[in-house]
Amino acid sequence: MAQARALVVGAGLSGSLCAALLRGALPAGALRVELWDKARGAGGRAATSRSPADPRCTADLGAQYITLSPGCAQRHRSFYDDLLAHGILKPLTAPIKGMVMKEGSLNFMTPQGTSSIAKHYLRESGADVFYEHHVTQIYLRDGKWEVHEEAGSSELFDIVILTMPVPQILQLQGDIVNTVINGSQRQQLESVSYSSRYALGLFYEAGTQIDVPWAAQYITNNPCIRFISIDNKKRNIESSEVGPSVVVHTSVPFGIEYLEWNREKVQQLILEQLEIVMPDLPKPVNIKCQKWRYSQVTTPVPSCPGQMTLHINPSLICGGDAFTHSNFDGCIESAMCIVEAIKCNL
Repeated sequence: MAQARALVVGAGLSGSLCAALLRGALPAGALRVELWDKARGAGGRAATSRSPADPRCTADLGAQYITLSPGCAQRHRSFYDDLLAHGILKPLTAPIKGMVMKEGSLNFMTPQGTSSIAKHYLRESGADVFYEHHVTQIYLRDGKWEVHEEAGSSELFDIVILTMPVPQILQLQGDIVNTVINGSQRQQLESVSYSSRYALGLFYEAGTQIDVPWAAQYITNNPCIRFISIDNKKRNIESSEVGPSVVVHTSVPFGIEYLEWNREKVQQLILEQLEIVMPDLPKPVNIKCQKWRYSQVTTPVPSCPGQMTLHINPSLICGGDAFTHSNFDGCIESAMCIVEAIKCNL
């Protein structure tokens, strides 16, 4: 039997997990997995950014830490044990001011940044990974999916798994939107909503001191800023050779209000508010402003099915945290559901 080709779109937590689980779920050599992402690197909304001046100085601009909720502890234990054994996760011990802990929850941080989780799963998957591949159209051609990317090339696949934010699935062109997604599926997908926010990464020279008694804190009394992290402190990294980094997340109302503004103007507004909150903060060497149009899922797909099968043969499936809940456990849950659906379809 010829080797089937599968394409996973999106190198975030759900997509990378999916690729890794596919490798373990099917007989060796049954499937050749490719993974495409429009970004320049892995992580998706759990992305880690590097200082242009020193790539060792990094900041988590998306997800800040990983929380294992008691409801998932049993079911997902093996995933956490694996990441802890590889040193990808470590218990979060640094003080986070204003954090509300649910009873029985465990928090973890990533010493090499949150994108190291997706990178770990991509390594485990053995998939061929292609960055700066932005999928724009999907057509059904003789029992296969013809997938086009923005640069103009197209390839054929037997299985396609879409893990990007739902609005980006609905923006695709070709048969997928014209004939494949049915009315009820479209209605469910259109009901999904996300919060929006900005994140600022501030990178400093080696030897810079940021003297605060916390590693991160939630801010409740500022119109713009919701969360600040001294990112290296959050990860328990104090180094004389590598400068510290600071991450600022805005509130969702601020993110929505300024969503379509010029990024430099938004950056200036955030920096003005940051000076009010932390007047003694030193001047950074570099600043990165990240707009998260799709930050966290506020309304998931009704009844949280884990995945949605748009077409059975050839398989076209979408998944991700919008089909469960917006955290790492939700991504694990969705990836498991996607792989289960593919095994059934095969």
